[in-house]
Amino acid sequence: MKKIIFLFVLTNTQLFAQKQPNFTFEKEVATPKVFLQLPEFKNINVRDMAISPTNDEIFFTLDAPKNAFRTILTSKKINGKWSAFTIASFSGTYHDIEPAFSPDGKQLFFASKRPIGNKKTPKKDYDLWVVTKENGEWKNPIRLPETINTDKNEYYPSVANNGTIYFTAERSDAKGKEDIYKSELKNGTYQTPVSLGAGVNTKTYEYNAYVSPDESFIIFGSYGRKGSLGRGDLYISFRQNDVWKEAIHLGKLINSNQIDYCPFVSFDKQYFFFTSEKSTIQPMHQNMSMKKLKEVINEGSNGTSKIYYLSFDKLLKSLKLE
Repeated sequence: MKKIIFLFVLTNTQLFAQKQPNFTFEKEVATPKVFLQLPEFKNINVRDMAISPTNDEIFFTLDAPKNAFRTILTSKKINGKWSAFTIASFSGTYHDIEPAFSPDGKQLFFASKRPIGNKKTPKKDYDLWVVTKENGEWKNPIRLPETINTDKNEYYPSVANNGTIYFTAERSDAKGKEDIYKSELKNGTYQTPVSLGAGVNTKTYEYNAYVSPDESFIIFGSYGRKGSLGRGDLYISFRQNDVWKEAIHLGKLINSNQIDYCPFVSFDKQYFFFTSEKSTIQPMHQNMSMKKLKEVINEGSNGTSKIYYLSFDKLLKSLKLE
């Protein structure tokens, strides 16, 4: 592992010396489209992302095959143009995933296996960390307190306006294998995490919860529920009178027979983003040219995890909530 990490850090400048990315935010996108295009890395997994409240900074996780490394990349919009992808200033040495902005844009939360204290050995489980922007740079990662972090995995932070943090965890009081928890922030101190109610958590797996800043709705992944299409689907639950209502399946517009996960809604509520390992590759029973083979493998969805997006309003209308 040390050798793999060393080689990665040594060569990251060459790896990501790309042309300027061109993020296209098309209006009224009714069906999911691939959002992030990495021409040099078509068959590598891109697994989660976050866009700043001002829509001028993006972070996402690059997930190498066989989990050789997971690192967070970033791009910033400067004078109307997006900068070339670089490894985030706080990432690139240990397994880092799942960035999430605070609603005020002043903090960035993420999950990591980096060592804690004076230890030099990476942790076997993921903890939640936070960085604050100082003089225009994200630095000095701080591990969240033991109230939240344990010797088991804590994943996928999402932060509300009032500072309450939502995350996935494996805990003894969970309703299933993994639950969605929340920890309120009172007087600068995180309170004991509480598993969300039965409208969200079940006896199976719940994971990757995005909560709206006003806590009016939550979108999350779940595996093994009745009506599931495959390895993990996305659901939405709305909060009424401080109770999370029965979760609604996001339907075939979003979900596939493969895992669908890592939901995110832009702060202006214009776009919904998610990650999927769906594939459009069909069985072939004929001789294939090299040209056709490249089209089949490199175009569309090929089973590697990709980030998709569509209009959030179109998604809500597809659910026919009225």
